[in-house]
Amino acid sequence: MNFSNLDYIVFIGYIIGIVSLGLWVSKEKKGHEKDTKDYFLAGKSLPWWAIGASLIASNISAEQIIGMSGSGYVVGLAIASYEWMAALTLIIVAKYFLPIFLEKGIYTMPQFLEIRFDKRVRTSLAVFWLLVYIFVNLTSVLYLGALALKTIMNIDLIYGIIGLALFSSLYTIYGGLKAVAWTDVVQVIVLIAGGLVTSILALNAVSGGSGWLDGLGALITEVPEKFDMILDSSHPSYAELPGISVLIGGMWIANLFYWGCNQYITQRALAAKNLKEAQNGLAFAAYLKILMPLIVVIPGIAAFHLQADIIKPDEAYPWLLSRFVPVGLKGLAFAALIAAIVSSLSSMVNSTATIFSMDIYKQIFDKSASEKKLVRTGRIASAIALLIAVFVAPNLTTLDQAFQFIQEFTGFVSPGILAIFMFGLFWKKATANSALWAAILTIPLSAGFKYLTPELPFIDRMGIIFILLSILVIVITLMEKKGFDSKAIMINKKLFETNPVFNVAAIGICGIIAVLYILFW
Repeated sequence: MNFSNLDYIVFIGYIIGIVSLGLWVSKEKKGHEKDTKDYFLAGKSLPWWAIGASLIASNISAEQIIGMSGSGYVVGLAIASYEWMAALTLIIVAKYFLPIFLEKGIYTMPQFLEIRFDKRVRTSLAVFWLLVYIFVNLTSVLYLGALALKTIMNIDLIYGIIGLALFSSLYTIYGGLKAVAWTDVVQVIVLIAGGLVTSILALNAVSGGSGWLDGLGALITEVPEKFDMILDSSHPSYAELPGISVLIGGMWIANLFYWGCNQYITQRALAAKNLKEAQNGLAFAAYLKILMPLIVVIPGIAAFHLQADIIKPDEAYPWLLSRFVPVGLKGLAFAALIAAIVSSLSSMVNSTATIFSMDIYKQIFDKSASEKKLVRTGRIASAIALLIAVFVAPNLTTLDQAFQFIQEFTGFVSPGILAIFMFGLFWKKATANSALWAAILTIPLSAGFKYLTPELPFIDRMGIIFILLSILVIVITLMEKKGFDSKAIMINKKLFETNPVFNVAAIGICGIIAVLYILFW
């Protein structure tokens, strides 16, 4: 990609601006030293718009922009189910999960599991999350980001990986969640603006210069097979998106786990000023999720229509950047891509540090650790997590569609974790032993099904594993015959009452999703 001086100014200015903002918001008043509430929960001061923006910036990363564009190139609009069903999931999580989490005043999701069950469950799930964050999430984001740098700017993969890790670390390790969340507000604006520029220009190319609306119409008319939301069993990608079970099966497991039980997502809501701000923030994020396929899926379909000269599907988005984004706008479009990568990296790094410090270090190694020591431990954990990911990321070069890789291997732990949370939240009889066995068996069961029934779509596998582990939780609990568990969550209808703004927003989300699926069934 040929960058003009203006492109370099925009891109370099963005990097300097984000780092400066991150360091500035991280500054503490004279005489005040960062404590765990400041570092891990941004001082519990985030308003709804910052929560919603940070959620999307953390979620939309290289695996979405590059990975979902690659899946759009291969599969089509059906991959947008991850985005549109996520919007519905955000509403469910906001109404039924957040009131309980915020009432308990937790820092981490494993901490909630100790409150509800016991320390064994907390520690085992903390270890699971650390492994997934470091060896799946961080490594894949670094790899895909470096792949974009290689394709667009011809930077060697390893240098791209190191550069992205350093960029993220410049303000994240020092500033904690406050730096991450407030820079995310800027990053999501850049992400959406730059992403829309790329999509509009790609669609304009499809229409031969007649405008992006004509281009979108041409795609729907000329490649209609790419606009089927529900795939039939004869489709080559049925194994990744198995028809109607996407709507009623395992996709719910993936989404409820990700948006309701996932530390680096829920941590933003835990940092809210209050429950109302947290719920409105999730509703705001849900509307942004509806918009995302225009930015992360349609470009891949456009690249397919334009017969992109690429080797791997994940090269579709960088190809569009290099071919159709003109001088003067390339800096903005590329800054958007880097914004998505770095915001997700920063979020994952901070949540890894939070879990390690609060759930591993404090609970196992130093129960009396001071606030200052826990913050320092978090910073050290951040640096080590990034370092490990830098060494592992180059090994992902054999991947074809990275987005599907992330979904499948995260799906090894999501059924068990979701089962534990669902029964812990909403079944008063569930016991610690039943939760522990669900945690222990989720990976072996998932791996066993993958290798014994390789033809079974992984989304269906997640649904089956979730049902089996749910049965296990019920059976073990009933065998223990304890009645209501002593640590059961006591809930009432009043706890789930929501404000009028959230209610109207939720109805709007449901209506829009219904219309989209009717149009593209």
